[in-house]
Amino acid sequence: MDLFQQVDFISHAGIPMSWKIEMDALTDAEWDACAKMVMEYQKLPFYKAVGIPRGGVKFANALNKYASGNPNDEHMVVDDVYTTGTSFREFIAEHYPMWTMQQGFRWCVFARQPSDTQQGGFVKALFTMPEINTRYD
Repeated sequence: MDLFQQVDFISHAGIPMSWKIEMDALTDAEWDACAKMVMEYQKLPFYKAVGIPRGGVKFANALNKYASGNPNDEHMVVDDVYTTGTSFREFIAEHYPMWTMQQGFRWCVFARQPSDTQQGGFVKALFTMPEINTRYD
């Protein structure tokens, strides 16, 4: 299975896409490596990582090796690929309805665009695609 695939599909937010990042292609060792990379940037402790089904579950499992287990620390919500932030907004609204935009930590492996802080973003990504524009400098 290829990590990057040329295939037409509809994103969780209902957006037609012409290529896909197929995170099921990652091995457990690669998930562990992604978790280790996050921990080089995540300096504050987190209670536990919670994965947005389906893509974030393996990422959360890998990150939980670094969790503090202290319920006074923030939760970390994770997903594999960020496209529009819809999955993060929906998951947080359902599971953490009392959170403000600044509460909790949010991570993904790939962001198809920078996270939109106006729409409840604050999602950090290990790898972010550039914004689409028609002019190249």
